[in-house]
Amino acid sequence: MYGIVRQIPLGKVTTYQDIARLLGNPKAARAVGAAIAHNPDSATIPCHRVVGGDGKLHGYAFGDGTPTKTGLLQKEGVTFIDDKVDMAASRWHPEQK
Repeated sequence: MYGIVRQIPLGKVTTYQDIARLLGNPKAARAVGAAIAHNPDSATIPCHRVVGGDGKLHGYAFGDGTPTKTGLLQKEGVTFIDDKVDMAASRWHPEQK
């Protein structure tokens, strides 16, 4: 699973459900979220690039939590509409590698 997260390019995000789908179990979004919350290496596994399907940020285990996640995404050029990621502009699709 972390291998998929490592593939998300700078300035893009994906969802917990997208990762679950790529793993072959689209109903495992919560399990993906739990695994991401225990990211063993935030320096090389950009878990801040994983968001809810509606673009909402669902917590972050590092720094100051969600404000840190927001700041990292903004620094990378991810666009927001109010407090949600603009999924139309920023969503990563694996075939776009």
